[in-house]
Amino acid sequence: MSRILLGVSGGIAAYKALELVRLATAAGHAVRVVQTPTSRRFVGADSFAALSGAPVLVSEFERDPARGAFPGQAPPQHDPLSHLQLVAGAEVYVVAPASANTLAKLAAGLADNLLTSCALAAECPLVLAPAMNNRMYEHPATQANLATLRERGAIVVEPDSGRLASHGEHGVGRLAEPARLLAACEDAIAAGSRRASPSPSGPGASGLSGVRVLVTAGGTREPIDSVRFIGNNSSGRMGVALALAALERGAQVTLVAANVALAAPPGVARRDVGSAAELKDACEREFPACDVLLMAAAVADFAPAQPANGKIKKSARERLELVLEPTPDVLAGLAARRREDQTLVGFAAEHGDGAVANARGKLVEKRLDAIVVNDISRPDIGFDVDANEVTIVSVGDGADAERHVARTTKARVAEAVLDEVERLRGARRAVIS
Repeated sequence: MSRILLGVSGGIAAYKALELVRLATAAGHAVRVVQTPTSRRFVGADSFAALSGAPVLVSEFERDPARGAFPGQAPPQHDPLSHLQLVAGAEVYVVAPASANTLAKLAAGLADNLLTSCALAAECPLVLAPAMNNRMYEHPATQANLATLRERGAIVVEPDSGRLASHGEHGVGRLAEPARLLAACEDAIAAGSRRASPSPSGPGASGLSGVRVLVTAGGTREPIDSVRFIGNNSSGRMGVALALAALERGAQVTLVAANVALAAPPGVARRDVGSAAELKDACEREFPACDVLLMAAAVADFAPAQPANGKIKKSARERLELVLEPTPDVLAGLAARRREDQTLVGFAAEHGDGAVANARGKLVEKRLDAIVVNDISRPDIGFDVDANEVTIVSVGDGADAERHVARTTKARVAEAVLDEVERLRGARRAVIS
């Protein structure tokens, strides 16, 4: 059972925080809640107290009947300062919803209420879930505050797009669904545990400490003319999750991002590209220096043979015919010049039956160490969603050669992939020694 501290700031989305508490407690986590005074205009403390089974606090000056303890914990013998004791016992602190005003306070380091005081005192992972009108979220001030908080190590769960609280308005700014928020909290707790746990190689060491990891993410766009292109639905979420997971394991990470709107984790070197040709050039520059390649980008198989220099006018023709030519197989080209000590992992988006068999064929054909296959015929996993379900197919014929990862967050899929990378690298070292 993990201990989750939830901070609720003012906003209509505060009602969703109730569902987050319900899901977290149902999963066996202990939850404490702190609210801003404004948030109580939307959801009362009694509702959170009933779901969490613990007192809810608003002011740092009110006495905590539980003396800072989480459900299942023995309280200390004295009355501690609530903002210090709560975060000292928490394994993750999530602020959901995080209003524009609260984000601005956190970015400036203000501590003018219990929620912000807890954030300033927290040494556990800080997860922020923005929720507000799209104009407020997209304002340069809010985006600058989020960038500042990310640089300090905060984990930002991006808001969803859709219908907003104001009548008739749609856009980005909806609080992420509670299931996604809980998954982000659980991932942050797991990452914090890995950083705190010593390994056989020494304190804080990891099987990827100092290892140079090259990750590709997103989807390439092949130009038809100056404004149109052939592309795909890849958002880059899987690649960004891999980059973050590798970074947390101590790796030196370079991310080649093909049309990825997501921010790269602080500490990751980023190279932005557009087309398959640009991705190929970037990978060929970075590949010789890497120890591990994680090829998660969705690279176009075909591109227009003769893209127009300007914009093709609709009035100029009744019908437009495109001649497509195959693009170079970037991964196969890199594999052909690999060093024996490099580990190469491909990703295969397959449709329907025969996915794993097709992936195993690619594994052998391209001389890879492993390939991660997912079924894109399912709408609940794969492209442009937060969840995935994959099978990791590796070299060899034993039980380790195929591992299924049931539907989960892409962050957890990334951990499973890196576990396999560490296994493969360890097996290679054992053979050499």
